[in-house]
Amino acid sequence: MLLDTAPIEHLSGAWGPMGALAGSDGCARHPHLRALRGGSLPRRDIADAVHHVARLHGRHPGLVEYAAAHARRPVECDWLEAAAEAFVGERAYLVRLVAAAGPLPSTPGHAESEAAAASQRHALDMLAQSDRAGCATGAAVALAIDWVAMRAVLDCAATSFGLEPAPARLPIPEETVSVVDALVREAAHERAMLFGAQQVFAQHRGLWDLLEARASARSRG
Repeated sequence: MLLDTAPIEHLSGAWGPMGALAGSDGCARHPHLRALRGGSLPRRDIADAVHHVARLHGRHPGLVEYAAAHARRPVECDWLEAAAEAFVGERAYLVRLVAAAGPLPSTPGHAESEAAAASQRHALDMLAQSDRAGCATGAAVALAIDWVAMRAVLDCAATSFGLEPAPARLPIPEETVSVVDALVREAAHERAMLFGAQQVFAQHRGLWDLLEARASARSRG
């Protein structure tokens, strides 16, 4: 089903602590992401964002596929299977955007940025492969939540590069809410899901912090 790219704040009350965590820790309100989504930054900053999002989530297998391999309950298996299938299209979209963006913009301190990006990828891989019941699914849920805002940036990039934005097909927010609601009946499972989600939100905020710092370094250079 098509992803509803509208903000998810109106759903936060429907899924308790996960919704509250998404509202406080999700990347949608990050100032650099908002500036990119608003089209107020140079093309080189847009290209930089495309390259780094692709580095984090353009690989196969990725976070959702790893999480699907660690799911145990039918409801999370079904949701993760649908999300993994949708991410096939998202990765193809990222490939097109990276090609249209051209080379990674030259930036002072590039080696340090590379190390930070590699650390983020490693952290996400570890979360998605956690054997703690609920942790990997919580990580995937956080990606689905944050992907709404990230996808808006990618669509702005497509328009900037002269491409037609591709339709997104991740599970719609209402389906994600239903899955979360079904899985949080046990306190231990809920805690693990929230932990996985919290860590992914932190890594995504770190991504936009890194992109903001790189943009600032280029402007000073």
